[in-house]
Amino acid sequence: MTNSQKTILFMPESAYGPTNQCIGIGKVLLERGHRVVFAAEASWKGKLTALGFAEDLVDLAPPADGEVEQDAGQFWKDFIRDTSPEFRKPTIEQLSTFMVPTWQALIDGAKYCEPQLRAIIERVRPDVVVEDNVLCFPALMTAGVPFVRIVSCNPLELPGPNIAPAYSGYPADDRTMWDAFRIEYDRTHRPMWTDFNEWVIEQGADPLPDLQFIHESTAANLYVFPKEADYLDLRPLNSTWHRMDSSVRETDQEFELPELARNRPAGSALIYLSLGSLGSADVDLMKRLVDVLGRTKHRFIVSKGPQHDEFELADNMIGMEFLPQTKVIPQLDLVITHGGNNTTTEALHFGKPMILLPLFWDQYDNAQRMDELGFGVRLSTYAFTDQEMFDALDKLLNDNALRTQLAENGQAIRARDGLRAGADIIESVALGLAGPSA
Repeated sequence: MTNSQKTILFMPESAYGPTNQCIGIGKVLLERGHRVVFAAEASWKGKLTALGFAEDLVDLAPPADGEVEQDAGQFWKDFIRDTSPEFRKPTIEQLSTFMVPTWQALIDGAKYCEPQLRAIIERVRPDVVVEDNVLCFPALMTAGVPFVRIVSCNPLELPGPNIAPAYSGYPADDRTMWDAFRIEYDRTHRPMWTDFNEWVIEQGADPLPDLQFIHESTAANLYVFPKEADYLDLRPLNSTWHRMDSSVRETDQEFELPELARNRPAGSALIYLSLGSLGSADVDLMKRLVDVLGRTKHRFIVSKGPQHDEFELADNMIGMEFLPQTKVIPQLDLVITHGGNNTTTEALHFGKPMILLPLFWDQYDNAQRMDELGFGVRLSTYAFTDQEMFDALDKLLNDNALRTQLAENGQAIRARDGLRAGADIIESVALGLAGPSA
């Protein structure tokens, strides 16, 4: 690539997953001499400049009276905590009670920050805008520069007739419920989508694809999912789409295994437990997992999350509020996860089997995909029995053929270096070497 410096503006969704995904790519671009600016949500203040990025942040809602400065992603932590009872419902029932309110909260944030984004674009004058989100921000579409879309959720987000509907968690080989889910999605979402589409057009952007809340880019689109688990044989994509097999950021600090993890009994495994920054806000679920896993012979490293002071760990566990996940996973034998796309793809990147306990959004799709491919075991998050957890641990830890396969997959995934593949595409668009302007 040329040494010409370009200004690249990232607009990630506020939660840790998409923001960390953009941090990983952004750091590569920063090291190549480009100016990287984050139009992230305001609770990320100071956390991005500490990594060398410029910040020009947005508020997604008016501040409440007397509001104090929030932790990064706090809006979504609070939202998930307050709505967690909905996660006990089948996915088709969540469409009206969880999915619609979540989409509406996202839409409200997009509408509120639209003037701020237009002002940011005027100040920053980017050469390319990069959005890692699930809905359109018209200011990015009308900026007069190329737009790159990143999908850091499960790629069922890109629909097709021969793949299960996104957010359903339905099996690939059983279409029994596919049509019913799509009909219910249309019924519950169309009025909201119609209103949002009209607003998007009023802001000067093109109409949205039917029942989709974000456009495809005509310049370049990226998605994060390994070839070994992809759906391309069932749902081919056009030439603007580029797969990043994984996007493992290189900004995490090193992690030395504590004494409890290093010196463990013969026959015991070392296991990582993380329900993500949002899922771990469900304290009752975390307590249940601590109780069940605390009665095994294994050792656990636990990402306790934002409610870390509301529950204690068992004697065979060590943990803290946040952990440098990309440095932890390579040292472990197995990952217990909510099925967020970052954790799922990072586990595959490092060749680790998974037990998946999905809570919301695309986590059901990731859990189902890992289970049907044999890369992990999907359990019912709130209804699993103690024995089902024990059996899943035994199955995955003692399957030597699977562990060999995952190790080989991980080696291939790492060799494809998705982080730099994604940075290459964005850099090419910024330099005018790939794709027309959006």
